[in-house]
Amino acid sequence: MKRFYFLLFLIASCDDGDLQIETIDFDSVAIQNCEPVSATAANVLFKLNTTEALILELPNGAIKNEVSDGAVSFLVTASGSTKITYRTFSDNVTSTYFCNDVPLTEPVVLEEIIGEGGEVLIATTLSDDMLTFEHTIQLNTISFVTSENTRITNLAIDNFGTVTTAIE
Repeated sequence: MKRFYFLLFLIASCDDGDLQIETIDFDSVAIQNCEPVSATAANVLFKLNTTEALILELPNGAIKNEVSDGAVSFLVTASGSTKITYRTFSDNVTSTYFCNDVPLTEPVVLEEIIGEGGEVLIATTLSDDMLTFEHTIQLNTISFVTSENTRITNLAIDNFGTVTTAIE
């Protein structure tokens, strides 16, 4: 009987308080942005999933108003100009959080993980109306490493989405 109580004590004393991220899934979430996507400037695109955000920073020149021959690749690094960041928040997050001139203090960022590897692929086509370009963005082998040095390996975020730019 003592063994039973000891086993029960061990089970009851386990700590589930640590946040553990096993997958990042934003496939069914639409791309958002604060400013119109531009072919002549850097662009910040994001996807929100209740208390999570996936933020993609593209450098000037990544989005081009010209048809590409296949996908153009941009390497993702923690210190480079093409970055992808995953954030978790204390409460639901909306585009207002990203689009305010004065940064909001709520919801609080619980964890921020910057992508340390992989690539962003952008394929550009001329739309059927011949007035806009469509830029299909895909993520390939994006690698995140948490503050506990745990690698997130089950990434279901291959198709980031499509954005358009007007012909200038």
